[in-house]
Amino acid sequence: MGLAVERVTLRDWRNFEHLTCELSGGLTVLVGPNATGKTNTIEALQLLTAGESFRRPRTADLVREGADVGRIDMRLTGDGRVVDVACIAGEGKRRFVRNDKPCRPSDLSATLMSVLFCPDDLSFVKSSARYRRDAIDSFGAQANAGYRKVAHAYARALEQRNRLLKDPQIDLGMLAAWDASVALGGATLLHARLGLFARLRRHVRTVYGTVGGGEELDCSYVCSLGGGVEDLERDELRDLFLDRLEELREDELRRGVTLVGPQRDDIAFSISGRDARTFGSQGQQRSVVLAWKMAEVAIAKEVLGEQPLLLLDDVMSELDGARRAAMTRFVEGGIQTVVTTAHLSYFPPELLERAEVIRFGA
Repeated sequence: MGLAVERVTLRDWRNFEHLTCELSGGLTVLVGPNATGKTNTIEALQLLTAGESFRRPRTADLVREGADVGRIDMRLTGDGRVVDVACIAGEGKRRFVRNDKPCRPSDLSATLMSVLFCPDDLSFVKSSARYRRDAIDSFGAQANAGYRKVAHAYARALEQRNRLLKDPQIDLGMLAAWDASVALGGATLLHARLGLFARLRRHVRTVYGTVGGGEELDCSYVCSLGGGVEDLERDELRDLFLDRLEELREDELRRGVTLVGPQRDDIAFSISGRDARTFGSQGQQRSVVLAWKMAEVAIAKEVLGEQPLLLLDDVMSELDGARRAAMTRFVEGGIQTVVTTAHLSYFPPELLERAEVIRFGA
């Protein structure tokens, strides 16, 4: 069975003075007009599982106007265990607590991972490469604490090297030292990202076959180091990285930025051999992101051995009937799901009969 969220309580959080939601072990539907706090509740659940919010808010934004401190609490139960998790926001800081002991936000996903699907994700295929990189790295950081550390270490090294490249009085000896640091950190991150991508790719292709009307989807990792990197070990990637930095030295010095590395990579999708970004219809592109999110759920289960929490923020209204039906079938597969909507008509009556329906703005 694994852990599931029993309830979540918000106090002086966003627009709520006080709200408690008792969640179903299956489907919970948060229904009501816009601007009543449904997405704020989804955000709270994400913060207490992923340790971060898809909105990237300032801490002050989380505290209800007129209050000094905001707090969210979540109780998880299952397998004879009870776990209480909280986030306290105030004075420009956020503190996380698990079973009355301070913890880091990066520790929370080890208790229960979450997968979020929000309207912004529907442009996954057409968005910038950075959006897709952030998506895989954010998921990787939840799935593995080591992945998060590697990504942060590389980001810091890259920032230092870029700052050095902008220095008119650059010390080339110092640059060589940062080359070594960036190449090692970048190779470590790239090796981890390629491994995660390979696992996601298998699931994405399989799932798309069930939602894509018989079309065949493929996805590939587009690496700034060149092709053929998938089978290389970390040290081989590091050496290749160093070679590319040497080749690009003059161009980087002129432009003042690192021109190669994981921060320049992308993920490409093709449907029946045609580039999905250029030739894919809106429906096809939305089927891609639907398959990607379902793949994340599958990988999360592989990593933790139990289902993650699935958070669907107002996406049913953006999907056509066939894709809503595919999502409904997926939700019925036994995953704890919290979904926001303005209209219950998007859901089959028999599904709603088994769901917990919480009304907002009533």
